[in-house]
Amino acid sequence: MPGFVDSHIHIESSMMLPEEFARIAVCHGTVGVMTDPHEMANVLGVEGVDYMIASGKKVKFNFLFGAPSCVPSCSEDIETSGEVMDSKVVEQLLQREDIGFLAEMMNFVGVLNADPEVMAKIEAAQKNGKPVDGHAPGLVGEQRQRYASVGISTDHECSTIEEGRACVASGVKVLIREGSAARDYEKLAPLIKEVPDMVMFCTDDSHPDDFVEGHINRMVCKALKDGYDFWDVMQVAAVNPQQHYGVEWGLVQEGDKATFIVTDSMDGDMNILKTVIDGVEVYDRSRQDVVNKNVTKEQEQKDCYPNKFVAQEITEAALQMNLKEGDVVHVIKAFDGSLVTGEESLTVDSEWKCRLSERDDINKIVVYNRYTVGAVPRVGFISGFGLKNGAMASSVAHDCHNIVAIGSDDESLVRAINSVVRNRGGQAVVCGQDEGSLPLPVGGIISPLNGRVIAQRTKALCEMVAKAGCKMKAPFITMSFMCLPVIPALKMTDKGLFSVVEWKFM
Repeated sequence: MPGFVDSHIHIESSMMLPEEFARIAVCHGTVGVMTDPHEMANVLGVEGVDYMIASGKKVKFNFLFGAPSCVPSCSEDIETSGEVMDSKVVEQLLQREDIGFLAEMMNFVGVLNADPEVMAKIEAAQKNGKPVDGHAPGLVGEQRQRYASVGISTDHECSTIEEGRACVASGVKVLIREGSAARDYEKLAPLIKEVPDMVMFCTDDSHPDDFVEGHINRMVCKALKDGYDFWDVMQVAAVNPQQHYGVEWGLVQEGDKATFIVTDSMDGDMNILKTVIDGVEVYDRSRQDVVNKNVTKEQEQKDCYPNKFVAQEITEAALQMNLKEGDVVHVIKAFDGSLVTGEESLTVDSEWKCRLSERDDINKIVVYNRYTVGAVPRVGFISGFGLKNGAMASSVAHDCHNIVAIGSDDESLVRAINSVVRNRGGQAVVCGQDEGSLPLPVGGIISPLNGRVIAQRTKALCEMVAKAGCKMKAPFITMSFMCLPVIPALKMTDKGLFSVVEWKFM
């Protein structure tokens, strides 16, 4: 049967190079992806986009890269990114043959307000005959119609059936997402039967430990077990993405390229037996002959990878907060499995330290600018992680990828942050006297290691975080979004504590 296609993904979320991502993807019957190199672009600009494309060319796999539309997602007075890509840069990318679409237009407010920069990017895509991907959570009614009217053709942010139907009514295709953090299949699945020609599958952000277990094949199996028509499911998983983005990767029709998969059944319990791309067998389950590269310890931490990382190690003094009696402290309330946060206010008084020690669910959160020499960490408070004996830190912090850390005490925070600094990017955990880390020297967000090794090490780090007291199912994923100042209500950037609702620093 035709191989599966992911219609929207950020490969960087797997923390794998595209070439390594492909080696894992073919095991799951995926033959191609529409990918937005948004994360590498935030770190390195066009250089990061080119690096991802070059990596993808090293393997037999179908990549369609998009031109990132929102680098950064907010203005420089709100957070510091590695690069800024304006409409002129985006237009130059869209003129290239190796760029297939304008990636998710997250600035839906800019679309609704006809922001000149936003509209220039959309017009550049249309002028070059390339689709425009959307990103507009919550939009229905007249606003959805206006958003679609400028040429937006897809949206992966629908989380209710009402949003999904509003998208379809406006002529926008719905990408049903089952990622590591956001999962919308259960609510949107009825669209598979209602409008199979207007739906695609995607994962958006698929993290290493999830990705090695399955990809689009899991959504296919789930839909078939739920009783959806086989041919509708195949149209959603294989046909629609190729037709929408104008690629010819193979649909098992006369004259097509020999790109297909072999399965042991056509039902919800199917296993992928073989994957063939352009006539080359890239996976055979009977031999388990997935070719993975081996990277030495020295290569893992080499400085030859493209990166921007000038942050220096810090001391506990950098994390001190000069609070005085009467101050109001705003605490970010994080929730497991959600990118949206709440807010709690506490007043500093003579019993402040005593009350804080009793609230063992409150930790410090730190965001440390890694792009600017002499930058100082910004410190706040967060609840929901519940770390009691340690800290976690990471340079995977959406979307600008500065260093973010959450911990129970300043000593643990400093140790975790400094581990990330020494590795010029990575993830780190401190649990009592124990420490663990995964260096991410490629842009500070990707590892050059074997994909399955990356998955094993990220799983081990999550287990260490659990030992330190955190009960979150996906602690690093959740922490990475505590810095994204376009999702309510309260977030932390390298400039300070930011209210997304009031659009101001607290």
